[in-house]
Amino acid sequence: MLQKRMLTGFLIIITVSVLLYYGSHLDCTMKAHLGCPALFSHPSLALKPKPKHTNVVFLKTHKTASSTIQNLLFRFAERNNLTVALPVQACNHQFCYPYSFTSRFVHAHTLPPNIVTNHMRFNKPELQHLMPNDTIYFTILREPGSMFESLFTYYNRHCETFQRVPNGSLEAFLEEPLRYYKAKEGYSMYAHNTLTFDLGGDKDCPATNVTYAQAFVAEVERVFSLVMIAEYFDESLVLLRHLLSWDLDDMVYFKLNMRTQNSKKSLTPSLHSKIRAWNFLDAQLYDHFNASLWRKLSAIGSVHVEREVQLLRQAQEKLMRSCFGDRKPLLRSAAEIKNKDLRPWKPKGNVDVVGYDLPMNLSHGFSSQAQELCLKLIMPEVRYTQLLLHSQSLRYCQSHQQQFNTSQQPICTVLPQHPQVHHRQPPSAAPGSGSGTGSTSTSKPAARPVEKKRV
Repeated sequence: MLQKRMLTGFLIIITVSVLLYYGSHLDCTMKAHLGCPALFSHPSLALKPKPKHTNVVFLKTHKTASSTIQNLLFRFAERNNLTVALPVQACNHQFCYPYSFTSRFVHAHTLPPNIVTNHMRFNKPELQHLMPNDTIYFTILREPGSMFESLFTYYNRHCETFQRVPNGSLEAFLEEPLRYYKAKEGYSMYAHNTLTFDLGGDKDCPATNVTYAQAFVAEVERVFSLVMIAEYFDESLVLLRHLLSWDLDDMVYFKLNMRTQNSKKSLTPSLHSKIRAWNFLDAQLYDHFNASLWRKLSAIGSVHVEREVQLLRQAQEKLMRSCFGDRKPLLRSAAEIKNKDLRPWKPKGNVDVVGYDLPMNLSHGFSSQAQELCLKLIMPEVRYTQLLLHSQSLRYCQSHQQQFNTSQQPICTVLPQHPQVHHRQPPSAAPGSGSGTGSTSTSKPAARPVEKKRV
């Protein structure tokens, strides 16, 4: 009897050993055949992923698809009950751009924040003072040729430099840009090295000053953990997801704030070269971080980047169907959109900006909460900012009411959900140029805050 038990135990030990050996061998063989150790070892795809990173600053640059990123961040904040820093009412929906950012521009009901994403001129010391030490900074750039064409068309009736150009001709401007450009005017940042200005740099540093350009690029690389590239938007989102340890569903988006094709101008190689020469600093930034983006993607592996991009697009299609079924939201000009909450801002002149109009009978079969989530997926920047400020003010007031146990008199007044929008005039002159991403200029806004501008 004893010998039978010993034999049974011996067989069990041998069986377990064989299973462990072949199980380990099979795991190694799978990894070898897949050929993607980076994918298996990456924190965002490991068996025990890191917690989602929730303290982020996104520098929202102009005409770079940044409104789409902002919408993604707004929705993430709401799902995870995070606080988004939002501008005081005097600044409208931006942090008093083009003035260098200061914490005085942040609405008190949105403090302390987890996320910063509205337009600003970057000011690293002020943001470091506002945000936690573990905050991750990222931004997005766009190829200077297509970006400048977009800026020239979009702000043609707003930027004084562009207004001087006969017949609004991009060709005429690029022949003699210094004939029309005045560096100290209020909207001059849209006419010269806009990316550099947004990042806190000196937009008017001469192109001959290669040392400054190199130092500025190095400083941006030191401060920002990721610089996305608009032309490779989905690939950039793969890197962002890995950086923040977010889920794939956190990265889904609809494109926002687009121009119609007839509002765009095709560029000849000559015009493209002239734009890059005029915007030398922006070109240096783009070339450097475009190369940097592809180095980071290569570290993950092209096969796995393509797979993640495919999965992202499938998730977006799934979300589209869950929100709208076969009744996809229709692209319409601002004037044609019936729902006021979905109308994008249209600049002066012959520029057609399109947004989404909801299909008929959307409410059929959907809860009010599901409708709201789907609505915000396609909601323009200004309206979403207003709603977010309202909801965060409500939360702030309720929290402080309970804290002080005061039932007689409200501690604060919640802002209305539909505040009156005032179109303001720009200041007579833009503030002085900063010296880089560490610029500490905190000039106060002029008596007439900056007119509303959209990306």
